[in-house]
Amino acid sequence: MRRLNRKKTLNLMKELDAFPKVPESYVETSASGGTVSLIAFTTVAFLTIMEFMVYQDTWMKYEYEVDKDFTSKLRINIDITVAMRCQYVGADVLDLAETMVASADGLIYEPVIFDLSPQQKEWQRMLQLIQSRLQEEHSLQDVIFKSAFKSASTALPPREDNSLQSPDACRIHGHLYVNKVAGNFHITVGKAIPHPRGHAHLAALVSHDSYNFSHRIDHLSFGELIPGIINPLDGTEKIASDHNQMFQYFITVVPTKLHTYKISAETHQFSVTERERVINHAAGSHGVSGIFMKYDISSLMVTVTEEHMPFWQFLVRLCGIIGGIFSTTGILHGFGRFVAEIIFCRFRLGSHRSTSVPLPDGHTSNHLPLITDNSMH
Repeated sequence: MRRLNRKKTLNLMKELDAFPKVPESYVETSASGGTVSLIAFTTVAFLTIMEFMVYQDTWMKYEYEVDKDFTSKLRINIDITVAMRCQYVGADVLDLAETMVASADGLIYEPVIFDLSPQQKEWQRMLQLIQSRLQEEHSLQDVIFKSAFKSASTALPPREDNSLQSPDACRIHGHLYVNKVAGNFHITVGKAIPHPRGHAHLAALVSHDSYNFSHRIDHLSFGELIPGIINPLDGTEKIASDHNQMFQYFITVVPTKLHTYKISAETHQFSVTERERVINHAAGSHGVSGIFMKYDISSLMVTVTEEHMPFWQFLVRLCGIIGGIFSTTGILHGFGRFVAEIIFCRFRLGSHRSTSVPLPDGHTSNHLPLITDNSMH
């Protein structure tokens, strides 16, 4: 009884077989079929390798939402070199809430030489080249995000030459914590002093001839400091053409949450618009000489997530490639054989029709002779 049930089950499974087996004696091979098969296998292998490379790659997904965090502090990372002595310049932040953040809260004034060493000039040249490529090819930003914490540091390398030249510039570097409202970070003549109506800079004791706001921005970023991230102003250098010159940077800061397979961090991206002009009160160009960075916080927050192709999707695409290639090559091969058979058949019919048959009266006939029993013998 069990054997009978097994036999019925086996017969049922044979009836459900969607891949019937053809005896080898019924299979006919050809040179054209072998050539097409070789091309199909080569194409399958090539596309499989390419698909595997796509499967290994990742991409960045951008999502936007309203930033509801207004109570936390915003960190500003600063590394700027000004072509003036440290005792002549002062840096601080004043926001819309008239809250003043003095540079003493986190910035360091370091006397340095403004001119870069050969190695530092090469670093600056490479950084400016990357900045120009980033402006042309925005997709490179995804590569920078994915390589964060993995690439080399973008900080200015230390001087390798022991120059005997006395320091003629001031490097202002460090970080400040400010409110998440629009504000103005500025570097101008004189140290900042508190004032009931805001703040002021003690510039009366500084000679006008010593004004020189030529500067180099080695690094400027907002939020958590992430090594390997290149910001829009990194590597910027401006040379003043006049003692009384104002440099302005209008910055829009966008809160950003970065989630990759390497890191998870809360940082900020920003875009910037630059403007510079000479202060000349007689010509109607009013203002204060210095470097002014006016920033505003966007109400939108961007979440950047690194994504990867699921394994099941890779298998589906791989099966589609293999099945599609074999089906397509089979159709093309069958169509090619059909066309070849039609051409060869017409050629054979034409050769038979052109055969002439002599008649008893000396004429010729181009018609095919009838096949009789005698001719068969």
